[in-house]
Amino acid sequence: MKRPKSARWARGVREVGDRLVAWFEREALDLPWRRTRDPYRIWVAEVLLQQTRVEQARPYYGRFLAAFPTIEELAQARREEVLKVWEGAGYYARAHRLHEAAQFLIHRRQGKLPSEVEEMEQLPGFGPYTSRAVAAIAFGVPVVALDANALRVLARLFLIDPSGGKTAPRAEALGRQALGGHPPRAFNEALMELGQRYCTARSPRCGACPLARRCAARQELPDPGAFPPRRPRPVRPRVEAAVGLLEREGRWLVGQRPPGGLLGGLWEFPGGKLKPGESAEAAIIREFREEAGLRTSVVEHLGDVEHDYSHFHATLHVFRLAGTKGTGHPLGVERTLRWVTARELPALPLPTATCKMLVWVSPRTSRGSGSRRGRSSASGRAAPARPRARAHARTLRP
Repeated sequence: MKRPKSARWARGVREVGDRLVAWFEREALDLPWRRTRDPYRIWVAEVLLQQTRVEQARPYYGRFLAAFPTIEELAQARREEVLKVWEGAGYYARAHRLHEAAQFLIHRRQGKLPSEVEEMEQLPGFGPYTSRAVAAIAFGVPVVALDANALRVLARLFLIDPSGGKTAPRAEALGRQALGGHPPRAFNEALMELGQRYCTARSPRCGACPLARRCAARQELPDPGAFPPRRPRPVRPRVEAAVGLLEREGRWLVGQRPPGGLLGGLWEFPGGKLKPGESAEAAIIREFREEAGLRTSVVEHLGDVEHDYSHFHATLHVFRLAGTKGTGHPLGVERTLRWVTARELPALPLPTATCKMLVWVSPRTSRGSGSRRGRSSASGRAAPARPRARAHARTLRP
């Protein structure tokens, strides 16, 4: 009986591990999180790198550790301070889980990360990948951490059949064989780096790949980049929302998002989605009535902000409002509201879309500065400079 292709290629699995680690030891990128053996710093890097590209992660990694150099200091920080330092990195649930896990470690484990995968998986935010990555890189535990890069590399190297949902178990088993007696840190980082630099999801650089001769997909498929088959990208829905800038005695009204869900715990100007058939002007008046119990009127349309979120694209219609008649309390909406000055506002943790609106928060705005366009995408970093001022915010009063 003819041996399946995948089985034939799996016979050279130890050689794959040898070549992979040898390449990494020669050509590994010099990254800040590779210059440390501190489990805490390795953990922070792994959390950042889950959903942030390497080059984007560098400045956030340095900034976060400058603010919270130890688990103890992270645990003692206020949640708002943690979110402010994380601002711009996106996927803010990661910051919440880091903070929760640090507090757990201080209260339950004397501030020390466990070294075993099973114990790590009991911590907030530690799923199978993070637990294995930290265990392998920080503690030398002989496990294989399968992120999207590592899984794709192993699937191509050994032509692992993606049907039937068995890709991950088969890839992990082969990865463990390839790991052999190599240092778990070098092997896992090599696997991830190969996927980032050469074995990319689209248009892999097979001709330059150090494992090209041992790669089953390279040797046996007409288009290695099409394997394993990718699911078609879902159409990104478009959402329209209205946002209101309301000033009173030199202070601006902002609201804090609920701790769970999208942008949890961040502060923003009040607003919300347009209902079917509703105009943006009508939506913002309704939203202020529901969120703050305030009766307002539209003074002018300041402009629109285009922003890409993880799963949808939003067009935010921004208005300057007038009037504060009403109860001053949210109607059926659990939301903390504050009045803050233009100088205090940037000290709060803000979504990127809100940062794009700070150009309209100035004395000129309150006098009527004329309509401006605020179009940009989530990748833009055109927000104005942020003064280092702590927000002495006032709770909304009737």
